[in-house]
Amino acid sequence: MSSTPLKHAAALATLGTSLAATLPAQADFLADGKASLELRNFYFNRDFRQDAAPQSKQEEWAQGFLLRYESGFTEGTIGVGVDAIGLLGVKLDSSPGRAGSGLLPRDREKLHGAQDDYSELGLAAKLRASHSVLKVGTLLPKLPTVLANDSRLLPQTFQGAHLNSTEFAGLTFDGGRLRQVSQRDSSDSEDMTLTTGNARGITASASSDRFDFAGLSYKWTPQLTTGYNYARLDGLYDQHIVNLLHVLPIADGQALKTDLRFARSKDDGHSNVDNRAFGAMLTYNLGGHAFGAGYQAMHGDTGFAYIGGTDAFLVNFVQIGDFANRDEKSWQLRYDYDFAALGVPGLTFMTRYLSGDDIELGAGRPEGKEWERNTDIGYVVQSGPLKNFGVKWRNATVRSSHFGNDLDENRLILSYVLPLW
Repeated sequence: MSSTPLKHAAALATLGTSLAATLPAQADFLADGKASLELRNFYFNRDFRQDAAPQSKQEEWAQGFLLRYESGFTEGTIGVGVDAIGLLGVKLDSSPGRAGSGLLPRDREKLHGAQDDYSELGLAAKLRASHSVLKVGTLLPKLPTVLANDSRLLPQTFQGAHLNSTEFAGLTFDGGRLRQVSQRDSSDSEDMTLTTGNARGITASASSDRFDFAGLSYKWTPQLTTGYNYARLDGLYDQHIVNLLHVLPIADGQALKTDLRFARSKDDGHSNVDNRAFGAMLTYNLGGHAFGAGYQAMHGDTGFAYIGGTDAFLVNFVQIGDFANRDEKSWQLRYDYDFAALGVPGLTFMTRYLSGDDIELGAGRPEGKEWERNTDIGYVVQSGPLKNFGVKWRNATVRSSHFGNDLDENRLILSYVLPLW
């Protein structure tokens, strides 16, 4: 990896032009293509509050560049296209005593401080036939069984193949295989691992280079959608997920959304995974207001299983915690407000509180408890020279009993998305 950020920036800036020049100059391929450059400035501060913490805080500041290109498809029965993503992260401030926020890779040569910069270039070939699209290469999947994480400077990416098909009205099929992952603070591709730690009770003796997934989603009516998804991380776990999403219109500007999720996860030879996870979230929308209440329960010998570094498909997966420890029962209260109702489009507010208990910590230990409070305030400019410029402040407080970390966290994110064509 080059150590000169300017070289990476130049490479990203010419990526779209190079692709257009080297691939077939079909009208649909070019005319239906789109490209954008996102500038993401990220400040992260996590303050560990317990006396025994090995590190008092994590505090880093970095600048990210995300160049995205999606071509159209060539003409014919089977259309051909390409997607590309160029990523560059540059350190603005860090130190060995404050590193580890997930914004920047660790640098072993600098006593575990952060690297000055890191980058990644991902390409995916795609084929379209009728209403089905196959992508092979760099992927950012957003499925119940695998949700690529994009909560830091640069997103997590995967290498593999993904088929999406909508041949039948209302029915969506997704299937494929992932072979490698590049974490959000790394340029390296590596085998996938299983999320462990906290009081999850999961042990795994291996990593895996094969994650197979398949799922169906059916939209019965404009208000009701159900889904079934299956996945297997070879040698570690297999998982079945069913979910239901329903929106009940009540009156003008009022609706009740019901989100139900159930997952069954079992070991696949080199782990002890055994979990049943249930979650329910009800959200009442009234004009610009949204009032939510959620409940989540873990059953079995372990907590919930998912690929390390990804987001979990759980109603109580939030800014820091997932409330998915062994035998944990948790609830959530949430409030959102969209200031467009007051004539200020682009300004949003969210706050929520979650509490979990009954956490099994092992023989002879008391049951664990935890709570988390989150607040988000964001604004995106809607028009003018700064259109698409956004600022978001995210705040979190976490406290736990008998396990885990007590911490206070703040994130300040400035972003600007520039459409290139």
